[in-house]
Amino acid sequence: MARITIDIKKSIEQNAAVYFEKAKKSRKKLEGAKKAFEKSQDKLILLNEKKKKIVSSEKITEKPVRKKEWYEKFRWFLSSEGFLCIGGRDATTNDIIIKKHADKNDIVFHTDMAGSPFFVIKANNSKISQKTMEEAAQATASYSRAWRLGLSSLEVFYVKPEQLTKKANSGEYIAKGAFMVVGKTNYIHPVLEIAVGIKDNVIIGGPVNAIKTNSEKFVIIKQGKEKTSEIAKKIKKIIGGSIDEITLFIPAGGSRIQKTK
Repeated sequence: MARITIDIKKSIEQNAAVYFEKAKKSRKKLEGAKKAFEKSQDKLILLNEKKKKIVSSEKITEKPVRKKEWYEKFRWFLSSEGFLCIGGRDATTNDIIIKKHADKNDIVFHTDMAGSPFFVIKANNSKISQKTMEEAAQATASYSRAWRLGLSSLEVFYVKPEQLTKKANSGEYIAKGAFMVVGKTNYIHPVLEIAVGIKDNVIIGGPVNAIKTNSEKFVIIKQGKEKTSEIAKKIKKIIGGSIDEITLFIPAGGSRIQKTK
């Protein structure tokens, strides 16, 4: 029960007037607090609406994750004539490419230098032209150890898949990622250089003519002294794309940007 304090020096009317004024002040404070609460509620509603719009906008601009093709685990490019060419990244993928993905009518490329990739042109029941063969040879040479050694050119040979075997001669050993070549070999002498480009927001890389034909923007790189990470950053500024994806197409060893388009 509320207690009321009365000032005995004042009349009943005066005491009543004091409590009346106190009641008025309390009512005003209550109304002010109510208005402040309502205002804060309105602000909260507006903030929630803005938050919903931002989240909705992020969902709209969020890029869908691109499903990668089976051959993207290897080195790869499409030739200027549309032939798929795949190459090994290491000894394991060299073995996989030759054992599982080299078919009868395909052509296989390699070098006599240790640490070179095997590249395969997938014929897909079509005749492979000299132009595509030269592009595959350039990729084979550029992704070999010759890049790191600073060689400007390298001899690349090509054979049919059935000319490769894992059966070693007596007293010999064939290492992982290597094959014995049986029969005649043919040679191409490509210049070492690579292009990295972008098409439909997908980074592509490989021999210059192939990338020039298939990309919207591209950069030509040659051997140099800059680290792969620095070159990748520069390429990203020119063509866009992901640094991680760009890095996949840069040969091991120092590089420099020769030309952009």
